[in-house]
Amino acid sequence: MVDDTLAWLLDSDPAVRWQVERDLLHEPADVWEATRARIATEGFGARLLALQDPDGQWAGGAYFPAGFDFSGPEAAEGAGQPWTATTWSLTMLREWGLDPGVLRERRTAELLATNSRWEYDDLPYWGGEVDCCINAWTVANGVWLGADITGIVEWFLEHRMPGGGWNCEWVAGSTRSSFHSTLNSLKGLIAYDAATGGTDATREARRSGEEYLLERDLYRRLSTGEPVAYWVNRYAYPFRWFYSVLNAAEYFRQARLLDGGRPDPRMAEAIEMIRAARQPDGTWLQERRHPGRVWFEVDVPAGEPSKWLTLYATRVLDWWDRAA
Repeated sequence: MVDDTLAWLLDSDPAVRWQVERDLLHEPADVWEATRARIATEGFGARLLALQDPDGQWAGGAYFPAGFDFSGPEAAEGAGQPWTATTWSLTMLREWGLDPGVLRERRTAELLATNSRWEYDDLPYWGGEVDCCINAWTVANGVWLGADITGIVEWFLEHRMPGGGWNCEWVAGSTRSSFHSTLNSLKGLIAYDAATGGTDATREARRSGEEYLLERDLYRRLSTGEPVAYWVNRYAYPFRWFYSVLNAAEYFRQARLLDGGRPDPRMAEAIEMIRAARQPDGTWLQERRHPGRVWFEVDVPAGEPSKWLTLYATRVLDWWDRAA
């Protein structure tokens, strides 16, 4: 059964396959690096690269496509947002494992510095804006491409909530940390720390954000001990900005590999929630698709076995079980 699942995972786009080779099969570096190099010329990566605009953007906009009607049907509640603009496209390419040299050769960071402005207040792209999730992706994408994002990193240190995390709604007056916002902020900071070595301040900020999630067992309300919401164990790929215990567990896997140390035992219940979702054939199902415009689909419809989710979940459980 395990061999069948691995064979199924290997029969995938290079963006999936190289991670299976590295993280599940533990192949030598020359094997998975050769597969990873194919992302620029085959499959999802090549298709998305071909959609980049001459000015360095995708869909003509920073977070939303050019000309997006914020009062139209696409902006209505439940319609979902478009996932085609620059920030989403860069994030996908980075998370798939594209060699940043491909975009550096295209002078993408420089072009965005000149041509791309945030829809919020027309702010310059690499300066960030007021939403901590957007700023987190910009930090991760910027350090990947060699842009100067130190100002946004400092912004994160100044905008932590008293509870130790972050909330994108701070600008509307919120003073409580959010599961979604805290996880996304942590992802931005760990990308910075992994690329640069970080600072005492960024590492301390990550520790406080991690503690916010860990003291809630990755899914509980601190006040009542009840699950914070139904979405904590609903898994969908791409993750986008949405929180789930699988998304969070993958962050903690990366953090412990970077920082050293064993998995925190407060993750145990969340890990078992992930394990319980495994199907008898060793796969995990796509439970939903986040609505909104996309360039093209990169995973299966809801209800079908997802190679992406199976990769993430198998990798997290392998990490957890090996440490145990």
